[in-house]
Amino acid sequence: MKGRRSLGGLFWFKFTRNYLAVGGAIVVSFLFISALLAPLIAPYDPSFIDAEQVLTPPSRAHLLGTDQLGRDVLSRIIWGGRISLLVGFVAVGITTLIGVILGALAGYYGRGVDGIIMRFVDIMLCFPTFFLILAVIALLEPSILNIMVVIGLTSWMGVARLVRAEFLSLKGREFVVAARAQGAIDLRIIFSHILPNAMAPVFVAAILGIGAAILTESALSFLGIGVQPPTPSWGNILTAGKDNIEIAYWLSLYPGLAILITVLGYNLLGEGLRDALDPKIEP
Repeated sequence: MKGRRSLGGLFWFKFTRNYLAVGGAIVVSFLFISALLAPLIAPYDPSFIDAEQVLTPPSRAHLLGTDQLGRDVLSRIIWGGRISLLVGFVAVGITTLIGVILGALAGYYGRGVDGIIMRFVDIMLCFPTFFLILAVIALLEPSILNIMVVIGLTSWMGVARLVRAEFLSLKGREFVVAARAQGAIDLRIIFSHILPNAMAPVFVAAILGIGAAILTESALSFLGIGVQPPTPSWGNILTAGKDNIEIAYWLSLYPGLAILITVLGYNLLGEGLRDALDPKIEP
């Protein structure tokens, strides 16, 4: 227990000394709380149309202005953050699940199993991920569920290769040999002995993947094949901004900043966690 506390203390010390990582953690926490409390903190209903307030610039009544239908931009950005985080977490959950299972099987069994799985990974990597997502979404009905599933099913290759590398380095360790000598079955060795020791880099990859998934969802919504109106999304708010860029700068500026700050926050947090978990980096 003492060793665990000392390792935890070392991790915390290294993480808190990285001010960019702490800043990323603060941004991520703020966004998560804002999305969770969206019904309470949003000043207006994000779908409420006010024909008398069309394209109103930022004011005391509407802090970030209104859009082409008179809807409050701040309220739509807050609710859009909930959509973006939902897509990010679910898509990364699917990505992590697929990547961990395939990477673990490839790294543990090696040879034929490894060859088949890794060749499939190579084939998937030959396709540009974003254009593959575009092609699949174009064949399906645009919806939040389809976007989450498609992003998850097309982004797992990096996690699989990462988990495979960890399994290749861990499966020959003494604790694995001891478990095998005691008669433990393969599934128990994989999921009870090796996988818990390989999850640190996977966790970091998942944090970084959330930012990437949010960026992908925003791009799809901006192109009109992602989250569909009237459901608010940072991407479809930007679409309205594109159509009114010359007279309503706030429709492009504020959702763009929301995407920038969110993705940057997750990237800084992920990089900080990776540095804090790396024993080679001295505190």
